[in-house]
Amino acid sequence: MKAIKALLISWVIFFIFAVPSFPQSDPYFLKRKEMVERDIMGRGIKDKKVLDAMMKVERHLFVEEGQRKKAYNDHPLPIGEGQTISQPYIVALMTEAVSLKGGEKVLEIGTGSGYQAAVLAEIVKEVYTVEINKKLYETATERLKRLGYRNVFTKLGDGYQGWEEHAPFDVIMITAAADHIPKPLISQLKEGGRLIMPLGLPRLYQSLYLVTKEKGKIIKKDLGGVIFVPMTGEAQK
Repeated sequence: MKAIKALLISWVIFFIFAVPSFPQSDPYFLKRKEMVERDIMGRGIKDKKVLDAMMKVERHLFVEEGQRKKAYNDHPLPIGEGQTISQPYIVALMTEAVSLKGGEKVLEIGTGSGYQAAVLAEIVKEVYTVEINKKLYETATERLKRLGYRNVFTKLGDGYQGWEEHAPFDVIMITAAADHIPKPLISQLKEGGRLIMPLGLPRLYQSLYLVTKEKGKIIKKDLGGVIFVPMTGEAQK
């Protein structure tokens, strides 16, 4: 009898300390955990900072209420205004590819729902994000403030021109496709800095490129095919 009692106590201790607990206020915790393990770690993302950020940021809070049940599926979702929130794996891939250490100042072009900015903000010192669509800008700005992201700074404007007042940036992330890299963004990228963006014909063929600035020149690396919404504004001229 004593042996059985001891065994039961040991099992209780095991479950208390070995099985991860989850916040009772977050009904999506297990779905997010499954997403990170299956769709992100399972596809080769290894950077612990990225994995922790993807686990912490609640994607369901960045989509419309009617889309919340799909929030942790590994595909884009509509956010209104003809735009989408990016596929979780792509968010993780882009974030890992720019090799963040933690002290960077990052410029994001295309705030959208604010999800990518939130993921970056969990890792880096400052995030400056530009959105051309007024409604998306207002919604994302309010959301990011409400969620407590004090190191994210938003701007309404054409991301093609970047945010010169806060340049240079260690990293520039462009979350919309264009057929060329905007020259103002290259000039705002710090020497040794990294820029990542989808290049190619919008809605036809695009590749995700990692660009490094070395001695004023850019070195491009193709990371593979992707599909992003097109960059609007001056990029289309």
